[in-house]
Amino acid sequence: MTPVSDHPPLAERVAELLAAGGPLPIVAAGHPVLRRPAEPYEGQLAPALLARFVEALRDTMRAAPGVGLAAPQVGVGLRIAVIEDPAPVPEEIAVVRGRVPQPFRVLVNPVYEAAGAEGASFYEGCLSVPGWQAVVTRHARVRLRGQDETGRELDEVVAGWPARIVQHETDHLDGTLYLDRAELRSLSTNEAVTARWAQPSPETAAEALGFQLP
Repeated sequence: MTPVSDHPPLAERVAELLAAGGPLPIVAAGHPVLRRPAEPYEGQLAPALLARFVEALRDTMRAAPGVGLAAPQVGVGLRIAVIEDPAPVPEEIAVVRGRVPQPFRVLVNPVYEAAGAEGASFYEGCLSVPGWQAVVTRHARVRLRGQDETGRELDEVVAGWPARIVQHETDHLDGTLYLDRAELRSLSTNEAVTARWAQPSPETAAEALGFQLP
């Protein structure tokens, strides 16, 4: 006898989400979907449904607002993420953090690896951990491989803040939250970051809060 699953097929789950209209609900830390490796995308969604799902991810990311969103963050365990960053920050911050505008793009089955030994430490937040930020040290440059939504192969080196976004969203697809990599003594509310730690880099926060930077 075939066991009955508590979870509907992914295509059915996606169709149900889209039927509600509007931005999709973002699941928060504590939901099991955020802690399970997502399934590789292998055509589980028909092309029209995939296009609608990508559009919904984009609209949800923009409405939040955020610079990236992974499918597990809306309860769908597929290796799909979207990123987009208009980089609306002062020039001095943009220069220090390597933050440059990124057009909307879709990452399907992305993986990354370090492209060099250099690291970068900055405050980082997450739509699934609302209200908080913490300092995370990540690779300054990564090699990104995967596909886009059309199946075109991706193989490129990404640097600066775009590399941070790629790592953050790909980590989501592996069941990893940014807090798993964070310096927890740096953990601050969004309000505290704005009021105290808005400097381009976190050296002042490290000294005041008592944590070490690499």
